[in-house]
Amino acid sequence: MKAVGFTKCHPVDHPEALLDLDIPAPAAPEGHDMLVEVRAVSVNPVDTKRRRTEEPKDGPRILGFDAAGVVRAVGPACTLFGPGDEVFYAGVVNRPGSNAELQLVDERIVGRKPASLSFAEAASMPLTTITAWEGLHDRLRVHEGGGAGEALLVIGGAGGVGSMVIQVARQRTALTVVATASRPETAQWCRDLGAHHVVDHREDIPAQLKALGVKPRYVFSTNTTARNWDQIVASIAPQGAIVLIESQAPIDARQLMPKSVSLHWELMFTRPMFGTPDMIEQHHLLNAVADMVDHGRIRHTMTLNLGPMTAARLREAHAKVESGTMIGKVVLEGMGA
Repeated sequence: MKAVGFTKCHPVDHPEALLDLDIPAPAAPEGHDMLVEVRAVSVNPVDTKRRRTEEPKDGPRILGFDAAGVVRAVGPACTLFGPGDEVFYAGVVNRPGSNAELQLVDERIVGRKPASLSFAEAASMPLTTITAWEGLHDRLRVHEGGGAGEALLVIGGAGGVGSMVIQVARQRTALTVVATASRPETAQWCRDLGAHHVVDHREDIPAQLKALGVKPRYVFSTNTTARNWDQIVASIAPQGAIVLIESQAPIDARQLMPKSVSLHWELMFTRPMFGTPDMIEQHHLLNAVADMVDHGRIRHTMTLNLGPMTAARLREAHAKVESGTMIGKVVLEGMGA
């Protein structure tokens, strides 16, 4: 089958950073696995990081996490889906990825594709939506309908994860949502998604929050955590909570001690990677999000569709994500010639 992968770590502008490949198709699904015909994928920072830093050990590495497609076969333990069902999901880091014609994936981390979205639009959503949902509900423990009178600060509101944090928080909680953005177009994107306020993360964040009369109890940092750490610590209310999805440089958690602030990590791959007893929660939350999309409460975040997947187009997508200037998500649809 056709796939795009890599055999050696290279910078994104290297012609062999990603390669067009012809590899064996996956075996017949076993257990809870399904065989999915991949119709569209999107690119996340985790794709670019692994391409840059993780040398393949046993043949080509196939990346790709976000995907939307059609079920072609199911394993004997499957009860949630059958052949012909349209699905979307975010995969897991320790299995072959979605940058291929066919992929095996555990049905317990798969949701029904929103009926109102194309495959390309649906592929923009799973990883960022799961991250946003788990970060808010499982890590910060803001329950559905909760958070009245409290505020959430979203660092990096216009990125893939930030775009979904804003929407999930607005639709499922009573929190006042403050997003950070540094350009007029990204600030407007955050407002269009529902942010009550937008502040500039290149300026003094605590001063801007004070001017708004807001003292966030919660912070969801989606990027540049180390760069903004001192401002996050200064901004958060006593006895608040912070959730991080990255820190590209060390941070000093001891700074949180005077305010008794709790610190949490969110990695949406944890449940499938460790096979936790509650991994089916990702199936349930994706189905809930599909319902919200189909009822017009949440929208997809695809802002760029590069067309059929080839190594050249996927390199272009990686470069756009690595630039740090993407608004929303970049998507590729189907395998190219």
